[in-house]
Amino acid sequence: MYRQDFPILHQKIHQNKSLIYFDNAATSQKPTIVIDALSRYYQTQNANIHRGAHYLAAKSTGDYEETREVIRQFLNAKWVEEIIFVRGVTEAVNLVASTWGRQNIQKDDEIILSEMEHHSNIVPWQLLAQEKGAKIKVIPITDEGELKLDEFEKLLSPRTKIISLVHVSNALGTVNPVKKIIEKAKQNGTKIFLDGAQASVHLDIDVQELDCDFYAFSGHKVYAPTGIGALYGKKELLENMPPYHGGGEMIKDVSFENGTTFNTIPHKFEAGTPNIADVIAFKYALEYVQNIGKEKIRQHENELLLYATEKISQIEGLKIIGTAKEKISVISFVIEGVHHSDIGTLLDMEGIAIRTGHHCTQPLMSRLGLLGTSRISFALYNTKEEIDVFMIALQKVIKMLR
Repeated sequence: MYRQDFPILHQKIHQNKSLIYFDNAATSQKPTIVIDALSRYYQTQNANIHRGAHYLAAKSTGDYEETREVIRQFLNAKWVEEIIFVRGVTEAVNLVASTWGRQNIQKDDEIILSEMEHHSNIVPWQLLAQEKGAKIKVIPITDEGELKLDEFEKLLSPRTKIISLVHVSNALGTVNPVKKIIEKAKQNGTKIFLDGAQASVHLDIDVQELDCDFYAFSGHKVYAPTGIGALYGKKELLENMPPYHGGGEMIKDVSFENGTTFNTIPHKFEAGTPNIADVIAFKYALEYVQNIGKEKIRQHENELLLYATEKISQIEGLKIIGTAKEKISVISFVIEGVHHSDIGTLLDMEGIAIRTGHHCTQPLMSRLGLLGTSRISFALYNTKEEIDVFMIALQKVIKMLR
């Protein structure tokens, strides 16, 4: 019923084929209300923020900071200054690794990740570990794609300084038991960072109830523009962390004689002219989701997941990768004798957009003995009728490739 809100879905591609977009775990499409917000900003109020004395600057500043408050509510953070604007989860992980990490990780300290992490939540910690002489430990997973919690507990030690974990797997759809992991982390005196890129659009997020130390999500996964996201950090941690980037806005005073004194949070971490238009549009995307209701969205997506799982499981030689008891609307699969990239290319010619490859989770694919998978992922605008069309097209593609 919400398809009319997304103009990109109403087009024909490849010889008049109706577009079916099943690549939502990579990025979601944008509703008209978000697109209009971007256009309206540039047409009516474009100005730099926080430092201008004129109407346009004041209007832009007010709208920009209003988004920060909407994100605070979206995550149920205690303080609005606990919300830092970043380009996305990738920048958020790098920020925390480069500031809190450099400040607190020493030689032989330990960082815990999992086998299902996105590269964005691996590489920054590897760089930090190499710099500091720290060690990375990895939580193993089951063949179904669930974390082995008993093995996780064995990894914890007095030297474990931080656990950085994906809340929901982008490749498998697995919803990780983060509350249990956080409880164990707190008992051990260990900080925890949660990558919420896939979780934010599907699950209710309450950072106070979770008691995580850091939480990050990317706007483009939740119907907002690309290149914008948010990092939540507990106030006392952010206040004690050094700046990430240097420049304007993140300072109080600069002089050659006396050096620099830095701004208060959140501005200490937001150097330079920010991504103003996309931040303002971000608010409209979050309000769009909240007005529909995550529970309603979740129910619809789960119906699609169950429907598609039943249909696709009937295909001979097809294996679903990731069968956790708790998962979101993502189905990764492989087909015996058929390469995943060929499936994606031929489905595209039928007007169907899916994702193929290792999904930026090469360690996970190695653990599963795969080079990659085909992945379909659903959003609030997808339908069972689209799944039916996909099934017909997939059968056609398999016949062509076998």
